[in-house]
Amino acid sequence: MIEKLNEYKGRRVGYLRCSRPDQSLDRQIDALRPHCDELHPESGSAVARKRPVFEKVIDSLQRGDVLVVLDVDRAFRSPIDALLTEETLSRRGVSLHIVNAAVDTSTAEGEFIFTILTAQARLERRHISRRTKEGLAATRQRGTRLGRPPKLTEDQLSAARWQIEGKLATIGAIAAQYKVDPWTLTRSLRRHCQIDHN
Repeated sequence: MIEKLNEYKGRRVGYLRCSRPDQSLDRQIDALRPHCDELHPESGSAVARKRPVFEKVIDSLQRGDVLVVLDVDRAFRSPIDALLTEETLSRRGVSLHIVNAAVDTSTAEGEFIFTILTAQARLERRHISRRTKEGLAATRQRGTRLGRPPKLTEDQLSAARWQIEGKLATIGAIAAQYKVDPWTLTRSLRRHCQIDHN
């Protein structure tokens, strides 16, 4: 008598992530549900040091399983991270399906397209980084102040400095008058003094 063994057909394991707890996963759930046997949601940044759900999913995958994600950036920290993870999974006999890109790395063609997509994403990130740096440099060159606007004007700082130097009021009293923290006032005054001395 020949015993027939049940062949493991593999699971289609969906991983979905949002950056903040107050964000909704509904869009990802609706998009992934038709493609998956199970869904594993997580909340947190892709670049967070610890991603317990993602790590648990990766560890649980067996030969024949498919990791399903909606987009590359929902699961991976960077294009390099995506490539390294895909290579590791491939060696374990696990393939990757990216729904929005219609990529399935179980085929040679899908693996090739995945490599192109991650390289394209990396190039785009470098272009964005370069354009941002160029824009900041141009803004600085024009003398425009970057960052949040100061809480105190130059006139307010000059008045505060005059009161403190003349011992007419304390840091705490002036800070309360301008509705700022005393440390904010102290720090702003230091900057103001440095500008005057330059």
